[in-house]
Amino acid sequence: MSIGGLPAAAGRRGGPGADVCGIAGCYQQPDGHKLVDMMTDRIAHRGPDSAGTWNHEDSRVTVQLGFRRLSIIDLSTAADQPLRKNGLTIVYNGELYNYKVLRAELVTRGVRFSTESDTEVVLEAWRCWGPAALERFRGMFAFALVDENTGELVLARDPFGIKPLYYLPRGDGVVFASELKALVTAVGSELRIEPGALVASMLYYWLPEQRCAIDGVQKLPGGSWARWEPDGSVAVRYYWRAADMAEEASAGPRADLRQVVEESVAAHLVADVPVSSFLSGGLDSSIITVLAHRADADIDAYTITFRPEDQRLEAMPDDAIYARKVAAEYGITLHEIEISPDIVDLLPRIVDVLDEPIGDPAAINTLLMCDAARERGVKVILSGMGADELFGGYRKHIACLLASRYGRLPAGFRRGVVHTTVDRLPVSLGGRGLRYARWAKRFLTFAELPEEPRFRRSYTLYDPPELAALVSPDLAAHVDQIIEEHSQIYNDNALVDEVNRMCLADARMFLPGLNLAYTDRASMAASVEVRVPFVDPVVAQAAFSIGGSAKIRRGRGKVALKQAAESWLPHEIVHRPKASFSAPLRAWVRDDLQEIIRDVLVGGELVGSGMIRQAPLTRLIADDRAGRDDHAKQIWQLLSLELWYRNARALGVA
Repeated sequence: MSIGGLPAAAGRRGGPGADVCGIAGCYQQPDGHKLVDMMTDRIAHRGPDSAGTWNHEDSRVTVQLGFRRLSIIDLSTAADQPLRKNGLTIVYNGELYNYKVLRAELVTRGVRFSTESDTEVVLEAWRCWGPAALERFRGMFAFALVDENTGELVLARDPFGIKPLYYLPRGDGVVFASELKALVTAVGSELRIEPGALVASMLYYWLPEQRCAIDGVQKLPGGSWARWEPDGSVAVRYYWRAADMAEEASAGPRADLRQVVEESVAAHLVADVPVSSFLSGGLDSSIITVLAHRADADIDAYTITFRPEDQRLEAMPDDAIYARKVAAEYGITLHEIEISPDIVDLLPRIVDVLDEPIGDPAAINTLLMCDAARERGVKVILSGMGADELFGGYRKHIACLLASRYGRLPAGFRRGVVHTTVDRLPVSLGGRGLRYARWAKRFLTFAELPEEPRFRRSYTLYDPPELAALVSPDLAAHVDQIIEEHSQIYNDNALVDEVNRMCLADARMFLPGLNLAYTDRASMAASVEVRVPFVDPVVAQAAFSIGGSAKIRRGRGKVALKQAAESWLPHEIVHRPKASFSAPLRAWVRDDLQEIIRDVLVGGELVGSGMIRQAPLTRLIADDRAGRDDHAKQIWQLLSLELWYRNARALGVA
């Protein structure tokens, strides 16, 4: 058998492949065939259109690559993956938005292409420029490439880590996959849960990129590539660092934000299938949807609504009103999806989908919205994610600046009046959530702290002593290290203003660890690709060319982005109050999940093993149920962690 006119020193099987969306592989593994089959089967949801595998063995190396396809660019069978050409073989998950420009440049250098896919462009770009090709790519990607001449394996990931890639050093080589669950399914009996990661997930309700819930498994960092060689040597190198980019941008001229955002949205529309958009009615999704619709009038949008009783307890604004206004203003077809799931049945599914112990119920919104879109035949959806991180749009950013002024008030007034008053406030009353009481209580947990711990506490679930008291002494020993890791990342830059230091920390931790992670897993579980035009190195460069005082001003966030948006959107949408992409969490915790919380969490394996202490957990639940404090996020995260722990143990993980 021959492939691409070349004699096959390796075997390849499977149907047509394309650019996305799940990869797996083994390097120097005697059981690689079996493992790759198991891993690609486990991530079949990432690519339901077809599958393919490839094997290569010679005197130096044995390599197996696997692929699951969701066809988006070049739908023909010519773009089969794994793609092998002139000694290079690649499996590639993602989209290269500037592939046509790179292809044209490669053609001028004499490269002959046999497909219209961006996969072949990535392969030939690596052949031409090597690792320097990565700096030329504009897109989201994770890929594995084998050079049969040298026997080397290369793994690479996009700058922000939009597309996931896990790897496990094993024996003389490595096993890798797009999702952790694939590795656990294949070699779970060899693995152990990493206790420090469990503590980190409790603190953050997600896992920072430098942590993995399974000991020994690593996430290839965003902006990096790694090489394995036949002699056993391994090297990981960075081609892009967020801190370097931010420092360079802050020292340069201010970018034309309107032009940069318009160009990014246009670039993210490249596809050979229809593209849709999320539309919450907020600023970020409205910008993306309207600009995309300008470029392609066929683009439609999806929004979510909630049951009225859930909105009351959550104190949630009705965002759908604004989504309808935007859609009507610009003639965009809007599909509304009511989020009223049987949360008892859905919870185990979302825990499995999220791969690691991530306790953010917003993932359910993404999953159900993508489920509904997929039923209508949608494969690609645009999202406004990333704007809050880059442009200072979260309430925590404003609150941290306010806290620095609050600390100047007399101590007697702060402690004797403010704290006393806020401590007495209930967080819910008569079945209605009191949002401002929740915010005030949260504010006082960090208002008097220095800058870095203030920022950390503004979005984490516990003070360090609280977390240490909730877990066993063995686990409590990890708390200080996790806190120090946050401090190191936050302070690892030379930026001169607090707003941009917070934005950079979010771009390095919160964005990849939570928002990009749950968006990828939840959307791909529905076999839908989500694209994020704000999460783009060119947009990020523009964002950090803007000083903090131009991002947050007089208690208003995202000022610079709002100024740019005034040329695209109605005033009412640009300047509406900030709303979150949230779920009716408090209604679920206090009503639907009461029995599950008692039986599965309080009576669960984490408490039974002593990893979580029952007395502080019981107090936390009681205070939340009585409306004295708002612990719904903590309870949801702990319940998710318990289910994740059971799943891992059931697969043989120690």
